[in-house]
Amino acid sequence: MCLNRNETAPNPSHFEESEEAVAAPAHREIAWNDYRDLIKGMRFFDPHIHMVSRTTDDYQAMHQAGIVALIEPAFWLGQPRTGLSSFKDYYSSLVGWERFRSSQFGIKHYCTMGLNSREANNEPLAEQVMEILPLYIYKEGVVGVGEIGFDDQTPAEEKYYRLQLELAKEAKLPVQIHTPHRDKKKGTERSMAIALEHGLDPSWVIVDHNNEETVKSVLDQGFWAAFTIYPFTKMGNERMVKVVEQYGPERIMVNSAADWGISDPLAIPKTAALMKMRGISAETIRLVTYQNAIDAFGKSGQIDVSDFESASSIDQTEKFHGNSILRGGQQPAPAKDSLVIQ
Repeated sequence: MCLNRNETAPNPSHFEESEEAVAAPAHREIAWNDYRDLIKGMRFFDPHIHMVSRTTDDYQAMHQAGIVALIEPAFWLGQPRTGLSSFKDYYSSLVGWERFRSSQFGIKHYCTMGLNSREANNEPLAEQVMEILPLYIYKEGVVGVGEIGFDDQTPAEEKYYRLQLELAKEAKLPVQIHTPHRDKKKGTERSMAIALEHGLDPSWVIVDHNNEETVKSVLDQGFWAAFTIYPFTKMGNERMVKVVEQYGPERIMVNSAADWGISDPLAIPKTAALMKMRGISAETIRLVTYQNAIDAFGKSGQIDVSDFESASSIDQTEKFHGNSILRGGQQPAPAKDSLVIQ
């Protein structure tokens, strides 16, 4: 879709430039492959990544870079869903095919379930979605209600945000908040105030997509502060290093939120490598790229680290409802560094 500069896209997304956008730094490019050895042997947990938008090549690269587990939040798909059945199919895929696909590359897949803020503005459909959400939030591997919150900060968004906070309280699940791309500080403060108004313990709430403008207030009020390393529109990893240097690792976590936009599923290992280059301790890196996510979402009772801290065999010939990740006579895990594709 082509837009003039004065036009507004009907569905802003994770990759849109926002008021908080920061220009790319003008310095020498650092080659990732030159620094992979810095993170050798480290484990990473990505607590916000939209794998339904990614390829199996991404899964392979993530596994090779040390990502052992992830959380896939429910979100919108680039265009509005038009009926309840499309929500059912999507939610089912998060606890079904996508979880299976992730396992075939040695990565433990969890998810959060919710009605995203963009589609909360379609109230007739939102009402129907709220009726079926309880069917999904209690399923195995669902570690929270999310990502929910504000986008355009409309009355409808607030209505369904409040309803889902109550749903999370009832289900005893953590909440994963999406903070808006526009007017972020106001939206972040409003999100936290409403959560406190509903009686949520802030240690059960992960406030996502933070930046330098919001982090202090989030931490001061006792919430978890998640940072999305997303090119040009949210946080670069050089800025992330400075945040950790200033605030330390307590209640801070890093994610990629990689989706169908210009994003990087290796954002966490790359950030870890940069932190190590800049002299941040191994323990601090472990906390913000691995342990803090486990502690925050582990309140769900759904995360068992033994599922991903010990290596397990992978059989890529396994099938899910008769379907596998292999096609035709494909062999498992082809060599990606070979010029010849066999």
